[in-house]
Parts: sequence; structure tokens; C-alpha cells
Amino acid sequence: MRRVLLGILVCGVLTIPALAALKQGDKAPDFSAKASLAGKEVDFSLKAALKKGPVVVYFYPSTFTGGCNLEAHTFAENKEEFDAAGASIIGVSRDSITRLNAFSADPQYCAGKIAVASDPDGAIADSYGLTKTNPRPGMKDTRGVEIDHDFTERTTFVVTPDSRIAATLSTADDKINPAEHVEKSLAVVKQLAGAKPGAN
Repeated sequence: MRRVLLGILVCGVLTIPALAALKQGDKAPDFSAKASLAGKEVDFSLKAALKKGPVVVYFYPSTFTGGCNLEAHTFAENKEEFDAAGASIIGVSRDSITRLNAFSADPQYCAGKIAVASDPDGAIADSYGLTKTNPRPGMKDTRGVEIDHDFTERTTFVVTPDSRIAATLSTADDKINPAEHVEKSLAVVKQLAGAKPGAN
């Protein structure tokens, strides 16, 4: 009987889900990754970016999908306001650099204004406590190209220069849509800059 109970307890422990996404006040894990800006491969370092000011790190499921297209487009449209608040933006997904090069250059999405980083094995997402899901078999993006990678849950982190998380915006927890990730993160960086959230 003891062995049966021990077995049940062990199985219970093994099925406990991974830790939830990092929250406000947590230390943001540093990372470096291959990224794309305006269709060209670049090296991104969170540590280096934080030397210039806050960084909005936004994780998204996949390039060339409805919500992700909208989110990238909204970030690109508001890039000047993030710049004015001294903040930079980096998108992170499990897409390959080839897919990211096309996405980052496309005028409908990143429009050459924001960088997007490749996290093919999900190591960066894991370090931030994010979960992955699998696309439906044969699922295609908005271009008709089959999606060949896992998805990371849509979550945005605003990271301060001292590597602390000032805000975590999660679609799952907060029920906010992709465009609201942009609006809310912009409000946070404006507050960090000492400006009112509604100021231009």
C-alpha cells in the first residue's frame, strides 16, 4: 500500500505544471539571440539594450499569423513613442531567422522598425516561465506557408535598466488582445520615463 501511495505522490509531483510567467519585481533573465531588423540578421543582447533604457520584451506565437501580425504592426506604428520614452522593443518567437527576415522587413508588420529574435528551442521563453503549445498539424500562416515550429504563449515584459520586470502583460491572465499589449507596455515605459501615460 505504501508503494502505491508513494507512486501516486511521485506521479503527482511529476505532473505539476511549470512555473508561471515571471512577475513584476522578478529579475529578468539575460539573453542573447540572433534577431532580424529590416530583413537583416543582427545580434541582440538584452544586457546591451538595457544600458540604453527600458526594454519591452514581447513573446508571441508565430510570425505571419493574425494576432502576431496585428501586434507587430501596432508596435511599429508606435515605435517613435517608445523611442521618446527611452525604451527599445524586441519580439521573441520560435520562428527561424529566415521567417523573421521576411517578417521584419514587411511594411505591413515590423516595417523595418522593430527587431524580432529567434528562440528556436524555446530556451529564452523557458527562462521567463512561458509555456509552449503545438500548432495544429498542417497549420499554415497568412501567406499559406506551413508553420513548422512550436508556439510560445503571448506575454509581454517591460524590463528596467536594472534587469527588473516592471510589468508582465499576459493574454492568458489579463485577457488582453495583441494590440493592448502595445498600449499597456507603452503606458508603463512612459511612467518609467516620468511622463503621463496619455502624453505624446
